[in-house]
Amino acid sequence: MEVQTKMKIQPECAVCIIHRGYQQIAAATNNIELQFKAIRELFHFLSQNFDQTKTPAWIGTQRDRIIKKVTGNDDPYRERKRLSNQKAMEILPLARNIVNLADNEYERFRKACLCAIAGNIMEFDIPGHFVSYDSLKEVIENAEKELVIDQIKEIYELVKKSERVLFLTDNAGEILFDTLLIGELKNLGAYVIVAVKGGPVLNDATMEDAEFAGLDKIADEVITTGTDAVGLQIEECSQEFLKVHENVDLVIAKGMGYAETLTELKLKVPHALLFRTKCNPVARFFGVERNRNVAIILS
Repeated sequence: MEVQTKMKIQPECAVCIIHRGYQQIAAATNNIELQFKAIRELFHFLSQNFDQTKTPAWIGTQRDRIIKKVTGNDDPYRERKRLSNQKAMEILPLARNIVNLADNEYERFRKACLCAIAGNIMEFDIPGHFVSYDSLKEVIENAEKELVIDQIKEIYELVKKSERVLFLTDNAGEILFDTLLIGELKNLGAYVIVAVKGGPVLNDATMEDAEFAGLDKIADEVITTGTDAVGLQIEECSQEFLKVHENVDLVIAKGMGYAETLTELKLKVPHALLFRTKCNPVARFFGVERNRNVAIILS
């Protein structure tokens, strides 16, 4: 499926941007004066930049940088990320068993994709989206029935033709389930480079989370994007990352941040996007309902 339009910000995105901003500010500092200052600076920024030329990912990136600068806390989600990793580790054996019980190579790959997509539920502070660690088992078991755009077979065929695959992770916790899919990419003969964020942003995975998940022992390489930007904002990425991105046969990207930014780019190789529609604007863009699973190839 070829996406023809770009995913620009919508009026209702303001609710999410401000809500997530306040939640991060409250988590970053107990100092009321700093909280007021951060909120004022956020509102000032939005008054000048909230328009239809921007992507939600760009606005979200700038918001988070304002909050980190004003509060002096460079990772407001630190503790929630740590807990997400621990909870995901507890449920990982169930997901691994689902993959291992598959009948053949393709079914193993499919189950691993579904587990990775199910893990994308682990994102905080989106209005109307709630994460319950107790429901993770159910979310994984229901991943197939909630898959509304299904190009997993096409992704599988692309992987079999690819020598080098770049895997772009999304959230902490979720990254544990990604290890299953990355393992299957390796089983299919691909050289796999995994990229995490170069610095804390939202609850996105960083190198610390990759090491917790053991990705350094599963992937061929683990690198960073070189930036704390949401999604893939090419102008901010390091030269090391860009060189890798430009010299692979396939990119697999997780999450809505990549959905919001990949549609801005002229893609030279196929990008397989795996995510859950956790907000209405993203769901509408892909023509599906909210809280559904998507596996789609962008090219």
